[in-house]
Amino acid sequence: MRVIDAVVARRAAGADVIDLSAGQPSTPAPATVRAAARTALDADRIGYTNALGTPALRAAIAAHYRRTDSIEVDPANVAVTTGSSGGFLYAFLAAFDAGDTVAMARPGYPAYRNMLTALGCTVIELPCGPETRFQPTVAQLDALDAPPAGLVIASPANPTGTMVSPTELAELSAWCEAHGTRLISDEIYHGITFTTPAVSAWRHGRNSVVVNSFSKYFCMTGWRIGWLLVPDELMESVDRLAGNFAICPPALSQYGALAAFEAYDELDANVARYAANRELLLRRLPTIGLDKLAPADGAFYIYADVSQWTTDSMTFGARLLDEAGVAVAPGVDFDPVDGGRYVRMCFAGDASSLNEAVDRIGAWLPRA
Repeated sequence: MRVIDAVVARRAAGADVIDLSAGQPSTPAPATVRAAARTALDADRIGYTNALGTPALRAAIAAHYRRTDSIEVDPANVAVTTGSSGGFLYAFLAAFDAGDTVAMARPGYPAYRNMLTALGCTVIELPCGPETRFQPTVAQLDALDAPPAGLVIASPANPTGTMVSPTELAELSAWCEAHGTRLISDEIYHGITFTTPAVSAWRHGRNSVVVNSFSKYFCMTGWRIGWLLVPDELMESVDRLAGNFAICPPALSQYGALAAFEAYDELDANVARYAANRELLLRRLPTIGLDKLAPADGAFYIYADVSQWTTDSMTFGARLLDEAGVAVAPGVDFDPVDGGRYVRMCFAGDASSLNEAVDRIGAWLPRA
């Protein structure tokens, strides 16, 4: 967020900037979504809805899993939330008590760690580097002193873009089932993959909590609308939490989101553009010396090792923005131990900007 503030300030001062820091699509919500929202504004008073979302949207989300993952989901197990952020809050509160231990990969999305800590849980960070493709393993779980109450996984992951293979997901799910560990599966980048389709944790049982969102594949970040797949025994808790914390998800966003499932062709065209941008960066970054990159299986990020120039990615990124006009996310956001050696670059923008960013970074690195 500090990087975004710096980008806004730089633009306000009239200076140009190529922003590779923000983790969001560069395109607006699909045309069907915007049209549905306009219709709802004219036809509906936009009042409260059911705490867990409108029945129509819950049913449409369930149908989405039948189409994309070939699994049957009961709409009664779907909870619509205020973005995936609201979903994580409900999932963590329903699944864990203060004092519980919850494991997660490092590097990983910082809000997991911060939210769990704020709720009184103890976070166990599993150091995950190139040797495990930046993903946690059963061997790491076996090495813990005791099984944790929970395990958070993300596939595709932020910031690395790496994925857990279907076999690895099955092994992690089975380990959690055998050890009484609640699996929280972050699937918000499903739909944006380049090597193999992503698989939902609900293929391997219904004891995990799946977190998903309309933000990434569906290009609806600011609409703040997401969802959970919730095991039966946690559904009542999630329902009560939702009613107390938010009353309901944003009604206008729900009406728009219902129309998102009519836009697969438009959305898949975005993914094709991301794929071309990914290839561009994977081809060009090594030519300027950035040749240690996490496998970008999905999402729209490149996680690059910059330890040849720095172990302070915060200062590195601030200088890159100030001196070359390129904004990147510092790795310390995602990994407080080793993240000083990494930066994250988002490739959801246009190819011309990415090419220009590589040119600028390449010209600047000798001065870094």
